[in-house]
Formats: sequence, structure tokens, C-alpha cells
Amino acid sequence: MVVQEDTSVEIKIENHEEFVDSHAEPEPVFTVEILKIIKDAQQQHGLRHSDYQRYRGYCSRRIRRLRKVLHVTQGDKRHFKRKDVTEAMLKDERYLYIPLMMAERAWSYAMQLRQEANTEPRKKFHLISRLRKATTYSLQLQTLCESNKCDARTKLEAQAYVAWIHGSLHFELQLWKPAMENLKKAQMVYEKLALALPEGEQLLYRSRVEELSPSLRFCAYNIGDESAIDDLLQMRSHAQGDLLANLDALMVQTQRRSEVLCDIEWHGHIVPVRPEPVRGFLLSEQQLDTSLGRAADNAAKITLLETLLMDCKDAIATVKDELKTDPSPKNRTAGTALSSLQHLLSYLMHIRLTRTIHRNLLMVESAQAALSEKNEGGGEGRRTRPQDLTRLYEIILQNYGELQQLPGLEDDLKYQQEIETKTKAYRAFRCFYIAQSLVGLRRWREGMALYQRAEQYVREALEASNASQALDSKLHTQLQTLSHDIEGQVFSAHAHSVLEGEGVQDEEGGSIQVGTKTNYKSKKPLYERLGEYREDSTLVSRTPNVYKLPPEMRPIPCKPLFFDLAFNFVEFPSLEDKIEAAAGGKKGGAGLTGFVKGLWGWGGSGKK
Repeated sequence: MVVQEDTSVEIKIENHEEFVDSHAEPEPVFTVEILKIIKDAQQQHGLRHSDYQRYRGYCSRRIRRLRKVLHVTQGDKRHFKRKDVTEAMLKDERYLYIPLMMAERAWSYAMQLRQEANTEPRKKFHLISRLRKATTYSLQLQTLCESNKCDARTKLEAQAYVAWIHGSLHFELQLWKPAMENLKKAQMVYEKLALALPEGEQLLYRSRVEELSPSLRFCAYNIGDESAIDDLLQMRSHAQGDLLANLDALMVQTQRRSEVLCDIEWHGHIVPVRPEPVRGFLLSEQQLDTSLGRAADNAAKITLLETLLMDCKDAIATVKDELKTDPSPKNRTAGTALSSLQHLLSYLMHIRLTRTIHRNLLMVESAQAALSEKNEGGGEGRRTRPQDLTRLYEIILQNYGELQQLPGLEDDLKYQQEIETKTKAYRAFRCFYIAQSLVGLRRWREGMALYQRAEQYVREALEASNASQALDSKLHTQLQTLSHDIEGQVFSAHAHSVLEGEGVQDEEGGSIQVGTKTNYKSKKPLYERLGEYREDSTLVSRTPNVYKLPPEMRPIPCKPLFFDLAFNFVEFPSLEDKIEAAAGGKKGGAGLTGFVKGLWGWGGSGKK
């Protein structure tokens, strides 16, 4: 007997499954804005202040919460069982956050190690290990995003994120060509996303493209593009990405130009440059003038100079540390009293002071432009006053005073004369703007005195410049313009003082020109100001101020008093012979003897 299998039931079951699948709801498509998620997390949890350890702790806590909520825990407290997120688990977009946060945690740990590697070079190996781990998790994220459950935007963002992580790893390994390829790929993807998205969401992606530009230029330079170094130095002040945090050190390692800066010659001294950070700073300082020439405005130039000054501060600190650790005079240059490190410190101090003066002069130009617009009636929102320019010139003069006192340059006569000439020039500007401030307060006499002092400084500076060529052409032209402005301001202040009735002396101090004023009141009486013509309305009133009554008391010599202090010590002559001559009568007893007795109280006890 042959038993046939009843396949009708199976056919019905299959048909039923097909029917159910055909009427099932379509699977949801996830949209994960990877760049926005990580940027928001970074800004809110430490990276605003470059606190990578705090951000790493946040990533760990969020991974723990996600695994607990999504039931993807890896064992219990005693046992560990690895459990990765697979494509079959993608029922919620939060499953994609787990590999993303794991990649971010490994990356933030690597950036933390980079900061610590400045003092502990061995941590460089741990840094590379963490970046490799970050690339592994980013590849897991890309694999999950390639499924049909993610839309095209999520796939593109995952590709850009993976390319950026790989570019960061190759950058640390100094594999410049693959690093450039990956970073360029990430930049192109972000550019395409910025073009495809609405205008409100484009800013985040465009800023990401700008962050990657310095890294790409640095890779291009190391590959062989010599023109990239100028762009790098120009972008140093704007480079806020983590890949260029140690740009100066990498430049010193890869450019191989350090041997050019092994020695520097400055004011007749040849000084060796040993510390590597100082070499990197000097390289960037040499290229600064080119970057300043390409800057758009004074604000951009000031930003570049402030960045250089911060680097100069670090270089000076490095040299000072070297001096502390090596105080012996074994590095003294021949024929000098200073060691090579001390000369190098003076050279760095000279750079810092001159660049500070350059920055302040740019600020002076901006303030002068704002002040001229204010005087012409424009620029109502700007509150620039002559006092602001006075303060800037005061700082410049302080910097020149420090330049005169640099160690090793005290006996350089030419250098000291040049500094003294420039000091006189900027003193003229300072006096001019102090006078402007006083004139604004209607203190005409003091203003005129300072105008004359400024004119004297201008004259001395121009004479010294013609003799020694100490001033450049720009400053020489500015002094000539200042001399012309002073002449007009002196006449203006003189006219205002006359109109307001203030006595003004001439240059020789002899004649006094006095103005008139209708409503003039003075506390001096008329007899004290007879040589002045003033229309004083109080003189025709009931109480005219003609003479002060009663007059003031004045001291006069008094009649001298005499006191006879020697009377008690006088020895009188004997009068016995006189008494004997007058002994014939009783009345004679009442003579001198009676006078003496009466004078001293003798004989006063007689009977009455």
C-alpha cells in the first residue's frame, strides 16, 4: 500500500504566508543624523573646553543605558558574553547609536592620550591602539547602515564618518597619502550633503568641511606640495580641529628644515637653537609676513599676531625651563658675558615685543579710522575716544622701554639710538591725543602746551631720522602728517581760548592776549584788576566789588618789652661815708638808708 503525502495543506500554508506577507506593514526606514548627534554630544559634554575625559565618560554611560533599554546587555556582573548589534536587531534606530558611541568613546580616549603624550611619549602607542579600535566600531556602524532599513542620507553620513576616522588614524601614523584620500572623501561627502539639505541645516556640514581643510593642506605639503605651507600658516589661527592641535611639532618633524635653524645670527651674535618647540615657532614666525599680506583686514591680521604671540609665550617658557635645568656657563658664546640660551631668550623677547607693537599699531589704525568716521558724522555705534589711542600709545612706549633693557643690547649704540628715535616719534603721537582729550574738556591752555610738546617731539624725531635713517618711510610720513595736524589744532585751541575769555601766553611767555566776555564775573575786587578790561555787571549793582572792606589783617612789628633779670645779682657800692657825713641830724637818717629800708620793708614794724 502506497501512502501519498497530502501536500494540499502545505500549499495552503505557503499561500497563507504569502498572503500575510503581501498585506504586512512595510518596515520602517531610519534616518540617523550622525554628524549632528556627535556634535551636540561633544558640545554638551566637555569638548567645548577640550575635556576629552569627560566626553569619554559620557559615551560609556550612554552605551550602558542603550544596552539596558534595548536588552543587548553583555552578560551579568560576574560573566561577560560579547553581544554585537546585528542587522536582524534593527527594530529601532537606537541600535545604531551603540556602535556610534563606542567609536566616539575610543576616539575621545585617543584624543585624551594625545594631550598626555606631550609629557609621556609612551602613550603614543596607546593612542594608535584606540584609534584602530574606533575604526573597527565605525566599520560596524557602516555595515549596519548599508541595510535597507536606513535611508540614503544615513548611508552617506556613515561613509563620511568612517572616512574621517580612518583619515585620523593615518594622520597619526604619518601615512600622508591614505590620510589625504580618506579626509578628502569625507570632505566631498559633507559638501554634497550640505548642497542637498535645506539652508537651515547646511551650516553644520559647511563648518565640518572647513575643519578638514587644514589637515588636507598639511597632508598635501608632506606629500610634496610646497605651496601648501603658506595656506597652513594662514589657517593656523582658525584651525580648531583636533588633527592640528600639534601642528607645530609635526611641521618640525616633517619639513626637515630644522637644520636651517640650528643657528641664528642676531646683532652680531650666533646663537644655536636647541629646543624643538622654539624651532617650530621660528619657522612660523618667518612665514608670518606672507600670511599678513594675504589677510583680508586688520582684524584678521590681529588674530594672526595674537596666535603668534601665544606661541612665542610658549617658546619663551621652554627656554626659561632650559635655563633652570642648565644653569652652568658651559654654553657661553665666545667673547660675551651671556650664555647662548640667554641670547636666545633675548631674541625671543625681542620678537614678542616687536610683534606686540605691530599688533597695537594695527589696533591704532582701526581706532583712528573709527575716530575719523565719528568726527565726520558717521559711525554712531562706535565709541572711540582720544583716550583709547592714548592708552595704546602708552603700551607701545612701554614695549620700547623694555626693548631698550634687553640683556645683551645695552652697549649697542646704534640699536639704542634707533629705539630712542622711535620712542620720541610715538611720544609725539601720545602727546597729540592727550591734547585732543584736554581740548575735548575745554582745557585750552593745557591742550596748547601739549600740542607744542608734541611738535617738539616730531621735530626731534625727524631730525634724528634724517641723520641715521632710524624711522621707516611709513612712520616718517605719519610724523609729517602729524606736524601739519598739530599746526591747525594749535590755532583752533588758541581761537577757542580767546573766544571764551581765557588768557593765553605766547611762545616767548611775554605778552598776554586777553579775550572779552560779556557776562564775566570775578571774585577779585576791581582795584586788583585795573589793567584788564572786563564788562562786569556787578560793578553797577548795589554791592559793587571795588575794594574789600574791611581790609585784611596784616602783621606789623610791635613795641619791644624789656625785663631786668640781672638786678638781683648787682653789688651796690658802700654808702657808709655818706651816712657818717649826715649823722648830725635825725633827718639824715631818713635819707638813702631810710629809702632802702622802706624799699625792702625794713623798719616797718615801729610803734605808731
